Amino acid sequence: MQDTLQVAWPRRRLLAAGLAGAGLAVAGSGAQAQLPDRPIRLVVGFAPGGAADVIARSIGHALGKVLERQVVIDNRPGADGIIAANAVRTAPADGTTLLLGTNTAMVAAPTLRPVPPFDPFKDFSPISSAGQFTMFLVTSTQVPARTAPEFLAWAKANAASLNTASSNSASELALLQLLAGAGVRATNARFKGDTPALIDVMAGRIQAIFTTGTSAPALVRDGKVRALLTLQPERSPLLPEVPTAVELGIRDLSILPWAGFFGPPGLPPALAQELSASLQKVLADPAVKALMVQQGFEGYGMSPEKFAAFFKARYDGWVETIRKYDVKFD
Repeated sequence: MQDTLQVAWPRRRLLAAGLAGAGLAVAGSGAQAQLPDRPIRLVVGFAPGGAADVIARSIGHALGKVLERQVVIDNRPGADGIIAANAVRTAPADGTTLLLGTNTAMVAAPTLRPVPPFDPFKDFSPISSAGQFTMFLVTSTQVPARTAPEFLAWAKANAASLNTASSNSASELALLQLLAGAGVRATNARFKGDTPALIDVMAGRIQAIFTTGTSAPALVRDGKVRALLTLQPERSPLLPEVPTAVELGIRDLSILPWAGFFGPPGLPPALAQELSASLQKVLADPAVKALMVQQGFEGYGMSPEKFAAFFKARYDGWVETIRKYDVKFD
């Protein structure tokens, strides 16, 4: 079932002069590109109410203001984001259909399925990064470890009874990387979301999980779970006392849960630049950034060229990791 949010703004054709006044010049094009005068559809591969959906709605609302047109959030959950991705890759390349793509849909699905559902490089046009999800290593309070090094030592001594959880492939692979550094391979349970997994962590049935920043901070502050490290390059304002992996000398963690904007294949470069500039403006807005932080998300934009390079690096790092550990997900 499709859920939509209508962000209603006056629908006016964006003239070159108007865009120039808004600072949205197309780099190196010599002329302004014009989007068709109709609503923009932002397709999201997650159900309404989750962190990704809230992020998409916040960005869509602000993007509607910048572009002075209607933005429609089109929720198409399921199949690890493949349904949403397919809806975009088959859409007209006119700039009015965008995908909020994540690591799961754009990297995990094409690399871990026996028959890739699409080619993420040929079937999509990179536009801009959206940012990265905060992810914490959270453990049960029944685990007698208060730091990540202590947890790894405990996990090595108790490997036979260690149970971990994940709700997405990035979380699972990050756990695999972390534990492999200590010579441990745990039994991992895949949940449909972080909330049911964290219930089992609080009960002590699961000892550890990499979870996003939406639920963990409140549980940590209430003493129901412990957060031992973050995957982010810098400490999160949600839990500023939690160190980064690099601070702890753990340098084997290369998984970074991210999100970005893609268009259909063949999107004209001028339109990609125009949309990217608008998204970068939105993601730099202090009010939008504050909303993102509340969802455990650090928002930032990139040019299409920089985002394409970022995406390729994340993809290659993922492939290298699954080959190194001979990872196969069900």
